[in-house]
Amino acid sequence: MKKLLAFLLSCALFSGIFAQAQDASMPGEGTTVTPAIANWESARPIAQTFITLLEELGYEVEDPATLTNPIFYQSLVNGDIDYWAHSWMPNQSNQLPANFEERAAFAGTVVERGALQGYLVDKASAEEYGITSLADFSRDEVKQAFDSNGDGKADLVGAESGWAIAEVIDYQLEQYGLQDHINVVDASYNAMFADVLARYNNGEPVLYYTWTPNFTVFELEPGNDVQWINVPEIAPTPEQEDLVDSMTVSNVEGAVSDPLKMGFPANDIRVAANQTFLDENPAAAALFSQVKIPLEDVSEMTARINEGEDSAEEVAAMVDEWIGNHQEEVDGWLESARAAAQQ
Repeated sequence: MKKLLAFLLSCALFSGIFAQAQDASMPGEGTTVTPAIANWESARPIAQTFITLLEELGYEVEDPATLTNPIFYQSLVNGDIDYWAHSWMPNQSNQLPANFEERAAFAGTVVERGALQGYLVDKASAEEYGITSLADFSRDEVKQAFDSNGDGKADLVGAESGWAIAEVIDYQLEQYGLQDHINVVDASYNAMFADVLARYNNGEPVLYYTWTPNFTVFELEPGNDVQWINVPEIAPTPEQEDLVDSMTVSNVEGAVSDPLKMGFPANDIRVAANQTFLDENPAAAALFSQVKIPLEDVSEMTARINEGEDSAEEVAAMVDEWIGNHQEEVDGWLESARAAAQQ
């Protein structure tokens, strides 16, 4: 009888140790996470990376809600959303609710100083016409080369109507006195860039606005196919007054000058999370603090999405592929997250 009891006790002890080991490897088990995703295409591979890694930790992750920036931040402080990984800072700093620091926090940086915005021209035209700045588009020979509809103005592919950045572009052209020299094309951005790519492939001049990470810098590579150009001067909108220092950037690949007056703030892409969620989920908090995705990898995955790998299953598959190519680093993130849950 004593032997039987000893055996049963040892089995119970072993089972308890095994259960603890299971719990340690899946610290998020039993917890449902509610994420959000931004409404631009390059957000999708970033969002899926976090979903996949949280699921590796045992969390059940709901399908992310697609939200605009202001609605996301308000939902975050209200506790309706747990996190997203699409905060462009400092660009979105004026969209934070007054109580953001009381109820939420920036929990990690996915891409550091990599979220750039600016204007590009094809390299051949930049060299032929000596283009280094938007100001060069006031010259008659430059306007004529970039005028595709015969209205006497150079055509600039800008942002979609309704995007906040579209208003910034209009503001800049007014400040630079270029409204009579540059026509801003307004349509679906993907459709507009498809036209840019077609014209470039036909050997025609192109001028367009873009941002990183984005599929555009993968389709037309800065430094090889196109070049970033300067704005004539830094002319911040009233909301950007505190961001002037980040509008001139050094070491930009494919820029016509160093430093480059981009005219838009250089941003970190950061994880924003509800503070209660972070406090109650140290494994998730530790994961958020570590995940880094190279800018070129986000751009490449976004290009694949734009080229047709756009279903949820295909995006998840390309993220699995990316994780497999960075397995040692990713395993380190997961181990640190599991360790944080045991402290």
